[in-house]
Amino acid sequence: MLFFCILLSTATLAQPACNPDNGGLILPKGFCALIVADQVGRARHLTVAPNGDIFIAIGTTNKSGGVLALRDTTGDGVADVKKRFGNGPGSDVEFHKDYLYFSTHDTIIRYPWRAGDLEPAGAAETIVQGLPAAPSHRAKSIAFDSEGGLYVNIGSPSNACQKQDRAAGSPGKDPCNELDTRAGIWRFDAHQPRQDQQDGARFATGLRNTVALAIRPQDGKLYGVVHGRDQLNLWPHFDETQNAEKPSEELVRIEEHRDFGWPYCYHDPALNQKVLAPEYGGDGKAVGRCQEKQNPLIAFPAHWAPNGLHFYSGNQFPKKYQGGAFIAFHGSWNRAPLPQGGYHLVFAPFKDKNPAGAWEVFAEGFAAQHKNPRAAAHRPVGIAEGPDGSLYISDDQGGRIYRILYKACDC
Repeated sequence: MLFFCILLSTATLAQPACNPDNGGLILPKGFCALIVADQVGRARHLTVAPNGDIFIAIGTTNKSGGVLALRDTTGDGVADVKKRFGNGPGSDVEFHKDYLYFSTHDTIIRYPWRAGDLEPAGAAETIVQGLPAAPSHRAKSIAFDSEGGLYVNIGSPSNACQKQDRAAGSPGKDPCNELDTRAGIWRFDAHQPRQDQQDGARFATGLRNTVALAIRPQDGKLYGVVHGRDQLNLWPHFDETQNAEKPSEELVRIEEHRDFGWPYCYHDPALNQKVLAPEYGGDGKAVGRCQEKQNPLIAFPAHWAPNGLHFYSGNQFPKKYQGGAFIAFHGSWNRAPLPQGGYHLVFAPFKDKNPAGAWEVFAEGFAAQHKNPRAAAHRPVGIAEGPDGSLYISDDQGGRIYRILYKACDC
């Protein structure tokens, strides 16, 4: 045991010191956290380069938007060099091949990149343009496969594709015309410039808004965690408590041509199946056409707002975390009369290609004393893994970047 602890202590010598209060986070035993940067703007998704530099997509409330680059030159884990480039309301940022890709509400662009740099090696090139960007659910999350495919989430602008959105008694459009251009995942060529939406292919449909999107490196498959619909209580079959608890937020494996059922269906956690939405004749029990729709791998509580997804591939964390899913829940606004929920990071173990065991809350405390959208201190969005296996979490409320490390040795 002493030999093991000596090895572990030696391995962690290069790790920076965590904040005494872990930046306000509550973590499992053996984990700690530090604040890498604070008040950087509306930090959406982020990625970490092989040398440890951090790149963050800055979102819509910041006038310039663009990408923020952070570097720690002293080894204390705190960013002391900051660079800014690009513009537009940022959603996601990812390295692929020799480029840094950046998504705004309506475009995917890329910058040529030299390893170790903090700024682009040349001018931006537009890869996809003219994507739907009507208000509501405009964020364009991206992911890449090993064959040159670029996957883009295009969320629905509505709650249930009603003739009059969010109006009590308004029937759903049947068929829902939104599905032609939104509420799904589109696949593009990652290297072809100036593509329009029609140049891509609708890879999967019936996904209301999949901000949390990632390729799992262990199996090469695309996964997402989907924002479920709201306001079932606008219909007579549902009371306020049922509205707070339904429908599920769904972790799904997204395979080509699959239909996950929105807006016609939603997943009921009590029945553990998809049922017909009230806008399309449902009464909370009828299944109908939903029998053929894809069910989730994991059903999470309603309205938690999943925004980030990452599958752990490092070896700093204990073995149970390897290959498993970390999910950032941005937090709810509509769980009354129950307490608002989310505002934390959860972990779901995987074995082979499937979840293996119950999910658990991994990090909480982001919101501090007030779990509601306006008063929460911080709201987690993006998750990225550093070259040493640390996790980095972004926050678009207070503009904070966290780093979570594992330092479990009681020597």
